[in-house]
Amino acid sequence: MLESPPFWMYVIGFLLVLGPLVTLHELGHYLVGRWFGVGAEAFSIGFGRELIGWTDKRGTRWKIAAIPLGGYVQFKGDMNPASIPDAEAIENASPEEREGSFHHASLWKRALIVFAGPATNIIVTIAIFAAFFTAMGRPVALDPAETTVVNRFADVSVARDAGIEEGDRILAIDGEKVATFQDITDKVMLYPNKRISIDLERDGNALTVPVTIGEAVESDRFGNEMRMGRLGIYSQEFKFETVGPIVAVGLAAEHSVDLVRMMVTGIVQIVTGDRSLQEMGGPIKIAKYSGEQLSLGPLPFINFIALISLNLAFINLLPIPALDGGHLAFYAAEAVRKKPVSPRGMEWAYRTGVALVLMLMVVVTVNDLVTLPIFGS
Repeated sequence: MLESPPFWMYVIGFLLVLGPLVTLHELGHYLVGRWFGVGAEAFSIGFGRELIGWTDKRGTRWKIAAIPLGGYVQFKGDMNPASIPDAEAIENASPEEREGSFHHASLWKRALIVFAGPATNIIVTIAIFAAFFTAMGRPVALDPAETTVVNRFADVSVARDAGIEEGDRILAIDGEKVATFQDITDKVMLYPNKRISIDLERDGNALTVPVTIGEAVESDRFGNEMRMGRLGIYSQEFKFETVGPIVAVGLAAEHSVDLVRMMVTGIVQIVTGDRSLQEMGGPIKIAKYSGEQLSLGPLPFINFIALISLNLAFINLLPIPALDGGHLAFYAAEAVRKKPVSPRGMEWAYRTGVALVLMLMVVVTVNDLVTLPIFGS
């Protein structure tokens, strides 16, 4: 029987996830900007009409706005919250206007201010994962030398059907060596129905077996489905090994990189048609998952916060104008060209970027809506 948290958990979960993460993201921009002497005119959590706010002694307006789907820092000299530059206004600025202006700061300072937001989200993710590794340890095979040996098969196993046997040692997949069972999982999980070749060692002999990765649709207790690739094999059991804080940080960073690889793979598969566009989610789906994870307890919920934090960093670093990654792309072009991109080129790029972002928001929102029970899904 499917479980569904009460409605208030969706609301509270959503606010507890996005509220702090957006605040920390924008705080990263703000603090590095302030460090470099750039003034901030507004610090907003949310968009649209101001609900509550105050002005500090530096003249920064701190506010909470009506639409809780993001936030922004509007630095001195910004013509709008997205920091889209106005070449004419920058050129004709008076000495007083140039003092503490974001667009009159040196190129490397502007780049660091922009990068500070996603970097803060990355730090939050690594800190949470590192805390988990420190508290629980890292999973290791009981016998590391046997981690890639097939111990047994699942009831449904494409590996067994392809001729792989218990005791076979998997050496490589598509010519790429595998050192742990996790390496095997990483090369299979996101690729259902893909044809691969598996290099084995059996009784001292090497052989190669072609396998088509199986497809499994797995559901959690809330009915959320995930399409996964499976070989249908098991290795030996594992144990948790205690690690110190420094090692935990390294493991957290490695785990974060693996997750980013999965995100990139997922996007590529959606673009190429290997995965459905309906697998993308937006604010409504985030609210749904937030409430579900909150209902499971603090540890699953904190882990979910880490995942969303990493997603925020990843999305913001995409080279799309109007996002942080778009600004960084323009700064990279400016560093190479030794001069800014032409105002007309920048204007068209930002218009295109805003259109892409809005189109993406429409797509993910429609995806979210059609998965709601009211639509029969």
